[in-house]
Amino acid sequence: MEKYVKYSEEVKQAMEAGKPIVALESTIISHGMPYPQNVEMATTVERIIRDNGAVPATIAIMDGNILIGLSEEELERLATAKDVKKVSRRDLASVVADGSIGATTVAATMICAEIANIAVFVTGGIGGVHRGAETTMDISADLQELAQTNVAVVCAGAKSILDIGLTLEYLETNGVPVIGYQSEAFPAFYNRDSGFGVDIHATDAEAVASTMKVKWDLELDGGIVVANPVPEESELKKEYMDGILEQALREADEQGVKGKDTTPFLLARLKEISEGETLKTNIALVYHNAKVGAEIAVAYNRK
Repeated sequence: MEKYVKYSEEVKQAMEAGKPIVALESTIISHGMPYPQNVEMATTVERIIRDNGAVPATIAIMDGNILIGLSEEELERLATAKDVKKVSRRDLASVVADGSIGATTVAATMICAEIANIAVFVTGGIGGVHRGAETTMDISADLQELAQTNVAVVCAGAKSILDIGLTLEYLETNGVPVIGYQSEAFPAFYNRDSGFGVDIHATDAEAVASTMKVKWDLELDGGIVVANPVPEESELKKEYMDGILEQALREADEQGVKGKDTTPFLLARLKEISEGETLKTNIALVYHNAKVGAEIAVAYNRK
């Protein structure tokens, strides 16, 4: 397995020194926002993680290698390349095999983080059960990965374009603990409160790290969702989001947008309709998750 994995010098040194490491996905760079804003966001997230005592490891696929940590040149290449493949579990082997450039989703990043023995992963929001999934069966691979892969995922909950109630039911069925970080409500990405609760309320990073350690000491395989609400000053109110989401969903239906094209379409339309406000909130919550994720990685590393 290791012959397919290449570590950056920073990550390699951190591993040798026993320092805490935080994994980062790369689809937000290649598919989440335009250049050069994507590079600025990625470098800021890495700096926040370093400032809070951990080492960042942005994960991507290039030239037949799974990269654990990117150099400045590799980050620039990922951010500017055309036709970067979006890689989930089903795509990982083929993209490594054909030597193309791939950006890892939540599911693929979890797989690569576990290969590299990295226990904490920071992202924006997890995928979930899509609205209408009772007929379309459109369920994100992120959920199945959380059911089987031993990584704690720090996120701002699930995007409000999803069916959050069914997403939480799926996680419960598969034994995935959902920890509310300093919150008893499960967040809906742009909103701090989706209207649904969490399984566990953690007051600090130490409490999350303790749950992680005991869970995996007991060989209870699978991930953990650490739901960290967007900062209050960056929240977009539920009533506002419901209104623009209803418009975006209607447009998707009218244009026949389905399957894997649905999420990118909806996120792009939300950004346009909100005149960039949803993107600002997205960036703010990723920065906040980076800080919390680094604190959890430091606490877990002490254990």
